[in-house]
Amino acid sequence: MSVLTDLIYGGSNAVAGLTEGAVKDAIAEFGADKAAIFPDTAYFCPTIYAATGVKVKTLGDLPACVDVLKSLITNQEDLGQALNAGLATAVGAEILELLKYVKNPAPYENEAGIGFVSDAIIRSLGVPLVTGDIPGVAVVLGKADNAEDLVSIVKEYQDKGLLTFLIGDVIDQAAAGGVKMGLDFRVIPLGHDVTAVIHVVTVAIRAALIFGNVQPGDLAGLLKYTKERVPAFVNTFGAIDSVVVSAGAGAIALGFPVIVDIDLGENQVPGALVSVTDHAHTVAESLNLRNIKVKAKAVSLPVSFAAAFEGEIIRKKDTYAEFWSEKNTTCELVSTKKKDEVEDHKITIDGPDIPENSDGITYMALATVIDVYGERMQADFESVIERKIHAWLNYIEGVMHTGQRNLFRIRISRDSFERGLRLKHFGEVLYSMIMDEFASVVDKCQVTLVTDPVKAKKVLDEEAMPRYNARDARLESLTDESVDQFYTCILCQSFAPSHCCVVTPERLGLCGAVSWLDAKATYELSPNGPSQPISKTGCIDERLGAYESVNEIVKDATHGALERVTLYSIMEDPMTSCGCFECICGIFPEANGLVIVNREYTGMTPTGMTFGELASMTGGGVQTPGFMGHGRHFISSKKFAAAEGGIERIVWMPKELKDSVAARLNKTAKELFGTDNFTDMICDETIATDSEGVLAFLTEKNHPALGMEPIM
Repeated sequence: MSVLTDLIYGGSNAVAGLTEGAVKDAIAEFGADKAAIFPDTAYFCPTIYAATGVKVKTLGDLPACVDVLKSLITNQEDLGQALNAGLATAVGAEILELLKYVKNPAPYENEAGIGFVSDAIIRSLGVPLVTGDIPGVAVVLGKADNAEDLVSIVKEYQDKGLLTFLIGDVIDQAAAGGVKMGLDFRVIPLGHDVTAVIHVVTVAIRAALIFGNVQPGDLAGLLKYTKERVPAFVNTFGAIDSVVVSAGAGAIALGFPVIVDIDLGENQVPGALVSVTDHAHTVAESLNLRNIKVKAKAVSLPVSFAAAFEGEIIRKKDTYAEFWSEKNTTCELVSTKKKDEVEDHKITIDGPDIPENSDGITYMALATVIDVYGERMQADFESVIERKIHAWLNYIEGVMHTGQRNLFRIRISRDSFERGLRLKHFGEVLYSMIMDEFASVVDKCQVTLVTDPVKAKKVLDEEAMPRYNARDARLESLTDESVDQFYTCILCQSFAPSHCCVVTPERLGLCGAVSWLDAKATYELSPNGPSQPISKTGCIDERLGAYESVNEIVKDATHGALERVTLYSIMEDPMTSCGCFECICGIFPEANGLVIVNREYTGMTPTGMTFGELASMTGGGVQTPGFMGHGRHFISSKKFAAAEGGIERIVWMPKELKDSVAARLNKTAKELFGTDNFTDMICDETIATDSEGVLAFLTEKNHPALGMEPIM
């Protein structure tokens, strides 16, 4: 083992020396008081902060961190001690990358990589990670001797939906091989220097802090979390030097196996450091080492089909065909039929297919009609299936779907059309995914794609709109009082083991993705799955929304971590948050109200904290009275903070968020307290972010919160 440990110590000592010198040079150039922070994070230097609790804010804080780094390098033969030296390399890499941001606020602006990954991106990845849409994380670094092998492996990870980070020359090799890169494609180039690997390490580390409630300074808890709950591994390509080996040791310490494509012989460590010299086996061996299971999607297409393409944007100049409600009739409708009315796997194109040899964009009508039959099928599940159409079509490479119902836009790229993508493939995707994901309630399914404009208009007017209107009337009647069951959602427990959402008709899951109907359908589809029914019994306090049954189920679902939760209060036993909430609200005592901020907003709030700083107090499955994570749509609910007075307490939101919820929020305000255009009374960052400015605006508008009972 001496050859391996010698390499690890050689690399860690080299990085330590380089780091110490770089810190001294930076202090000499900029001074010890120079700010030293990564952008868009509430976790300072995440590796240092998580491992030691030290909050690095200035260059003057770094020499002590260098001393800690050096103390981890013992030069002992023991492999465990050598792995600690690997952690030292991670600390050194973090400091070296931090110094790039000290010298230049945007050091990666002119490079292929993105560098530091913001907290907001990590939170946005929470839901697809816990649902399995992202089944694992691949870290790929180095330079492949055969670029074609590298490209094939990265594309396979992409097809399987993995989140793949690239470091080093593999970035250029992947780009030259036609790999689509960027967060939208879940292949993220970080940077060419090997130290850029720290930016994926800090993603894993912040997952522990954000979702797992691991406390800063708890190194053992941190390493346990990353090993057990972050399904990541490392692939290295080409020759490896001591720095790469030492960085790999740091990855192994975090629980991430390292797979190299050179023969290490007896220096391999089973389950942790493995040689796979035949690239045909790299993917399978990598997934096996981390026990990552990828559910194969049985859809035969001329292009790739994976969740990795869900965020792909098709620009107008790259568009071959478009189905857009502003130009032609569009609608999507799932209908429950009798058994003899559905011919299983029948796919029909009613009207012209996409024409060949079009120079410009072809605009077409499209009415997607999906008829299903099942003994356990319920009308409430129709809209649940319909909403999945958006994701399924976006999984197709070269297809962009936005909107829903009769207001949507679908673009097909010229490249995918030239590779053979046609409307029949849309039908195959929809049929296959429905029969896969809804197999327990759908026994037969047929798909009809109507492109004839006259027939499409008839479908919209005579079938789709009446069904939409009937569903809306049904949803309007769904209130917390009108049902006898709520549902749990513990999808996020794979990341946040002490968190449990309680989903009601008027309060969706905090991620914004799970409504009461979704949770009901999930239970029907998987009776032992993440959503379980809660009988609405044993009311303790109607105002707070406190129920004995809710407390019992939540206590059981969180394995005793949570004993009491209220549904309508932000101050008394509020619902916990995992960390992937769309928004967070917090008390603003100066205005006797509540501030709401969405994760896309990076500026300051009147509380004196950014979204990330507010969120760092609230995630990880803990209750923080006065602060609460929630979904966007909950803002306009009559149950929003109802125990404290409800939406009348809302005094500030970012303008983008305020505008997006204005119509529904104004409607709720009108119904509750008769005020027209309530959002005009809510301050935003274009008006003020300081407490004095916000108070002046609220006073001018005579905001109702100012006259309500004290919130604290």
